[in-house]
Amino acid sequence: MSQSLTIRRPDDWHLHLRDGAMLRAVLPETTRHFARAIIMPNLVPPVVTGAQAAAYRDRILDALPDVVDFTPLMTLYLTEDTDPEDVAAAHASGLVSAVKLYPAGATTNSASGVKDFDKVRGVLERMAEIGLPLCLHGEVTDPEIDIFDREAVFIDRVLDPIRRATPGLRTVMEHITTRDGVDYARSQDDLGATITTHHLVINRNHLLVGGIRPHYYCLPVAKREEHRLALRAAATSGDARFFLGTDSAPHTDANKESACGCAGCFTATNTMSILAHIFEEEDALDRLEAFTSLNGPGFYGLPPNETLIRLTKGDAVVFPDRINTEAGPVTVFDPGMPVHWHVSTA
Repeated sequence: MSQSLTIRRPDDWHLHLRDGAMLRAVLPETTRHFARAIIMPNLVPPVVTGAQAAAYRDRILDALPDVVDFTPLMTLYLTEDTDPEDVAAAHASGLVSAVKLYPAGATTNSASGVKDFDKVRGVLERMAEIGLPLCLHGEVTDPEIDIFDREAVFIDRVLDPIRRATPGLRTVMEHITTRDGVDYARSQDDLGATITTHHLVINRNHLLVGGIRPHYYCLPVAKREEHRLALRAAATSGDARFFLGTDSAPHTDANKESACGCAGCFTATNTMSILAHIFEEEDALDRLEAFTSLNGPGFYGLPPNETLIRLTKGDAVVFPDRINTEAGPVTVFDPGMPVHWHVSTA
């Protein structure tokens, strides 16, 4: 088995950077390894217009460490009042790479999301015309639907009808967590699916057995082991439909370890080492580059990065337990196993 692997610098196709003090603290954890990232727009207030996206991009660029080459790929938060022409103008200017659909109430800062999907039909049709991808948080929020079934129900009730009603709409199923999501992605054209680092590592037992572990709580919530294994098979398959979107989501420990803890796993710090470990376990190190560095650019119509990183197997990597921010400490995702792949520039 090879002890060293050189691949094109990866991209993160689903990333939360937050804003202010949190942004300044966590951004270097991504830019250390990643060249580009799709930036989530669920701030408070959300990034709804092109002007707001431009201002947020400027704040990200201002927070970049010196001599770091990193491109934030901005998104707009879809609401029932979104102006299709503002979306089209933001895309034409090169500012916006996607629009994000949150079902209202589905996850962190999603209160402004969509309740009536018919009210965004005009925006989706305009997006199909101009080739602008739609990124979806794929869960229904109906209280009668069990939280572990919400992704599968979303595919049947929302996603498939949207795609049938809007031919040509390029769609990304974000952070899929089920075999249902894998199977649907494999059956479709003009569709991609991101898979997170943490959903390749944990199932719902990790979250609940032996006590509640708030730093494994995320949305969509981790599912049964059979679904985790389906995700691993998809991620390591080389299939161009599947690519990395970490959904790395920083929350302070105080907000995670509370009576109503926030959803999200912070994986920016150690994602590449963990992924190399997983792909080695699956005898698929030769397909790691496709998942992290080739398939995402292929879907979004961008060239792969020219710069390289090297992964070298050695002693167990020591990661910080927490990233300290002015807002409070943020716990780094613990994979629950030693990982031995060190990342460096090639």
